[in-house]
Amino acid sequence: MATKKSTSSLVTGDENGSPKWAQKTVTLPSKKRGCHLITSTILKEIESDLARFKCGIAHLFLQHTSASLTINENYDGDVRDDVETWLNLTVPEGRKAPWKHTMEGDDDLPAHIKSSTFGCQLSIPITDGRLNLGTWQGIWLCEHRDHGGARKVVITMTGV
Repeated sequence: MATKKSTSSLVTGDENGSPKWAQKTVTLPSKKRGCHLITSTILKEIESDLARFKCGIAHLFLQHTSASLTINENYDGDVRDDVETWLNLTVPEGRKAPWKHTMEGDDDLPAHIKSSTFGCQLSIPITDGRLNLGTWQGIWLCEHRDHGGARKVVITMTGV
């Protein structure tokens, strides 16, 4: 499935070194429950704006309460599977779980807890027009629902 861009805007500083700003909302297609490496998708969506920054910060904000963003291993997919296993063992689901909030399904409240565990935002340094991630680091979208739907990520970049 293709990534859909929702909105895009860019406000830049002047040639005297004033800070530049760029912002884009990226809609990621629905993914199955689990941890998904989305670095290349994000980079594809922001590459033209990202190239304008020598030094800055990229802030990613996920507009959802039952999924999360994190930075972790980008090479071995077993790490994503193992983290998903840990999350499911740590936060129980189903009729025997002690949660009161079940109107949206047995996976909903556990998804909120998992989302709070990792969080919904990331800040990544920008250096010479690229995200300054470590060699083995990648951006993950962690989908905590069985049927979570499309997810929106607002990406804001600032710097010089």
